[in-house]
Amino acid sequence: MNNVSKRTSSIARGINTAFWFNKLKAFFTVDLLIVLASFGLFGYNSFQTLPEGESVRSFSITGDSYKNVVLNFFTDNSSYSFPMREYVYFTGIILIAVAAYQLLNLLFSFTHTAKIRRKLRPLNELALKAEAISEVPLDTTKFEELEEAILKVPADKNGARISTGDQDLASIEAALNSLLYRMQEARMQQARFVDDASHELRTPIAVIQGYANMLDRWGKDDPAVLEESITAIKNESENMKELIDQLLFLARGDNGRQKLSMEKLDLSDVMREVWEESMMIDSDHKYLYEDSENCYINGDLAMIKQSIRIFVQNAAKYSDKGNTIKLSVKRNGDKISYIVQDEGIGMAGEELSHIFERFYRSDKARNSSTGGSGLGLSIAKWIIDAHQGSVEVLSRLEIGTRITVSFMGC
Repeated sequence: MNNVSKRTSSIARGINTAFWFNKLKAFFTVDLLIVLASFGLFGYNSFQTLPEGESVRSFSITGDSYKNVVLNFFTDNSSYSFPMREYVYFTGIILIAVAAYQLLNLLFSFTHTAKIRRKLRPLNELALKAEAISEVPLDTTKFEELEEAILKVPADKNGARISTGDQDLASIEAALNSLLYRMQEARMQQARFVDDASHELRTPIAVIQGYANMLDRWGKDDPAVLEESITAIKNESENMKELIDQLLFLARGDNGRQKLSMEKLDLSDVMREVWEESMMIDSDHKYLYEDSENCYINGDLAMIKQSIRIFVQNAAKYSDKGNTIKLSVKRNGDKISYIVQDEGIGMAGEELSHIFERFYRSDKARNSSTGGSGLGLSIAKWIIDAHQGSVEVLSRLEIGTRITVSFMGC
């Protein structure tokens, strides 16, 4: 332990000595710059007093003491002298004051060794613990017990934990159990995702199969049945395509293969484009827009626009005809936010914590004809998280919903 402490003190002194010499060089450079700057200013002011048309060929500084130092300018026709006594006196006062501060600072710097040693104390303690661990004899029996406990954990049982009962292995057990818990959660999430995806795909497949059977029985001779079946199959095919596209988007995002093309963009311009296209394609609702100036963020234009579209489409989906949907962009300090507010059916408090979960739909959404797949808000949340943004949802039943998405401005 004494050797480690001595080594730490030696390192602290070495760091402080290097810092002291660097500071000394910096102070010397500052003093030299003060002298050069003040002399240059004096010379320039003196030069400005020369008669017009005179060209200085050379200059010199003469004098055996600061009281009679003179700056001499030599021209083609004559010479001019400028006493530097006041300049030297004034510059000397400045240098003395600066040098006094620098000297005190350098003397005080000798006390920094103790501070550096305190900063290095955690590293010193870590070195001591590592040294102590290295001196502990290796007991292979404990590792065999741990290996046996790991092998006893059932792979398909949730909540299973590793336990040997050995206090020496408690920290390792805690780390392994934490890792095991995360792996179990990931497996359960993956299983739920597959189950939900299968359920969502089962409905359109069943509809397509039903209409195909109807076509096989009656569609060959009945034009009405033929037309109805073709329309239904096309609609369900589009729903399946949209669902699969959403699943692929989320899968690429989870695997880190969803690339973002970051650029500086005006969030007000992006929101205005979504507002204009919403008014053009949806005549059942009234759209209002309120923008702000200088609302620039770094983001992927297509992704940001997609997230806005998801929230706007969601607002229209759950709002009655004639209701108002308000879009706005605001700046709050260094945060830039876009807001989508509707007068729709709203959501209960217990539903708000689940709306960004994949395949989640409220009871009202499931009972309506516009329930969707339950993936849109999950995609919007992924886009927001990928841009290191945040989302706030405020909703009241039968009053409406306001969604605020915020990003760092630039």
